[in-house]
Amino acid sequence: MPRAASSLAAVPHHAPGIAVSLKHVPAGRVFSGTIEPAFRVAIHDLREQMARLPEQPGVYIYYNAKGETLYVGKARSLRDRTRSYLGAYGMSPRHDALLDEASRIEVIVTDSVVEALALENNLIKQRAPKYNILLRDDKNYPYLQLTTTEPFPRVLVARSVERDGNVYAGPFLPAKFARRTMGLTHKVFGIRSCNEVITGHRHRPCLEFDIKRCLAPCVAAICSTERYATAVADTKLFLEGRNQELAAQLRNRMLTASEGQRYEEAAQLRDAMRTVEAVRERQQKMASVELGDRDAFGVKVGASGAVVHIFTVRGGRVIERVEFVWDASESGESEAHVLEAAIQQFYADQPPPPEIHVPLGVTEQQVLEEWLSQRAERKVRIVLPQRGTKKGMMELAHRNASLAYRTRFDAHATANYEALELLQAALRLPKLPRRIDCFDISTIQGAETVGSMVVCEEGRMRPSEYRKFKIQPGQQANDLSGQQHERFLDDFAAMEQVVRRRYSKVLENGGPFPDLIVIDGGKGQLSSAYTALETVGLSNLVAIGLAKKEELVFTRDRNEPLGLDPHGPALRLLQRIRDEAHRCAITFHRQSRKQRDLQSELDVVPGIGLRRRKTLLTAFGSVSGVRRATREELARVVGARAADAVIAHFAANP
Repeated sequence: MPRAASSLAAVPHHAPGIAVSLKHVPAGRVFSGTIEPAFRVAIHDLREQMARLPEQPGVYIYYNAKGETLYVGKARSLRDRTRSYLGAYGMSPRHDALLDEASRIEVIVTDSVVEALALENNLIKQRAPKYNILLRDDKNYPYLQLTTTEPFPRVLVARSVERDGNVYAGPFLPAKFARRTMGLTHKVFGIRSCNEVITGHRHRPCLEFDIKRCLAPCVAAICSTERYATAVADTKLFLEGRNQELAAQLRNRMLTASEGQRYEEAAQLRDAMRTVEAVRERQQKMASVELGDRDAFGVKVGASGAVVHIFTVRGGRVIERVEFVWDASESGESEAHVLEAAIQQFYADQPPPPEIHVPLGVTEQQVLEEWLSQRAERKVRIVLPQRGTKKGMMELAHRNASLAYRTRFDAHATANYEALELLQAALRLPKLPRRIDCFDISTIQGAETVGSMVVCEEGRMRPSEYRKFKIQPGQQANDLSGQQHERFLDDFAAMEQVVRRRYSKVLENGGPFPDLIVIDGGKGQLSSAYTALETVGLSNLVAIGLAKKEELVFTRDRNEPLGLDPHGPALRLLQRIRDEAHRCAITFHRQSRKQRDLQSELDVVPGIGLRRRKTLLTAFGSVSGVRRATREELARVVGARAADAVIAHFAANP
């Protein structure tokens, strides 16, 4: 919270019988310590006592019978502000609950309302009162983490910035930009994506090296430690946005390699340089000099709480997005009060920009501007944009706040988050499984074997992300009619094939990578899935198997299956995802069988199209009838040339 802007001077009280205790707060120091009881009175006798309070600025504090701080507020006039609570009784559930629980009130007089604002923020931060608006920062937007603490660093998606010695870049809004940028680090610089322990003694590199997405530091003869360190340094410049400096370095190294007749290396550096320059040009186009340095606030208040969305613009570019959330059912607070609290709390520990754009006026705009100006040591204005780019940015922040409110406080979304949190705890996942991929195989005795993949994001199914797979066959067998059909009888190999094909494509596109993979099956299917992940260098992904009958969860780290609460939301979520994957696989399998059954052996005869096929089947009754027909009989129906083609086909396929 903000610090006190200046000292609080002790002044004598003016109301007889009321002892107002003041504390000296040095400038620049956070208020701490206990407050001497100043005004103790039962809540039902407040009216008479409030009438004798001084008409001076200051801070008032409500306590309950246990001595716990319920609410801290500031006022231009302590007498008028505290008396307004009694007149407003019955108009706000939150204020009514405060007055019903409060047992005493204390006041602290200050020299100005700006000092009262600073002291109010310090007390709120120190005591976290029950009825104050306490917004919490929601770090759901992704960052990219360059794991420089590892001998051979990787680029990973992170949901928060930690002080762990690694390099972080972001946040990325929307999240797909993070995956695209991570994909560029693989494609342009060859940063590894696997989680193997790199010793340099591997016999041969994995598929990532073959498709030119990794330098293969696992094989020392291919990539030395120095070469990989250079790639890491380039990646660091790229993630930090120092693209002009990076492009210049790549150009110099390209010219050096060309002069040394290392033309393949020079070509790789040339391609990398062009990619970096293209990214830099796109970033420049997205910037707007008109925006300058400013912050744009959007706010949405509803029956379940409030969400505040902030776009931080520096140098004409949106460099960060921050989201504050207040969970307070039936609070009765207005958007103006929530916005005022958000401004105070957001700039408590960071300097404000010259302009702050808000969607509506705040009640204490002049006081807030004065306090912000003192913190920034320059003029700070709170502005309501009316037109142009500035208004567009503010409206975008407001739309994001509305969307975040619907997502967070929707009843189904709340239940989904609870299920994800329980699932994370039960499986000991490193982060919340926001994206879950689920695979299933469908077949009948190996015929028309197909696979399906469904996606669940934030607890909701994403049909646009579903994928279907036709299994590449392994052998042939005759059906009852004597027709040959290719069959795939190995369910484990089918699962391995589907997972490998899926994540080879994901690697090629640079994402999206799931937080959890669910395999419909037991230990065998799970092992096949991990075999596929290791083949493409993604064994760091977490996969589980969900058996159908016992509904047990199989993991790679446990010998025994895990039994989740059969009535709990975590297992119900897994079952819902698994059942959706099974439904998609069954539907695709039925479609494949139907298409096969509708096919005729005449379809593969050259020169026989749909019209002639129908003519032949009508004339001879069936494919067997066509096979028994003579050339003269066939020629009378479809002509001599087509008759010769039919005779030749059946002669080659007796």
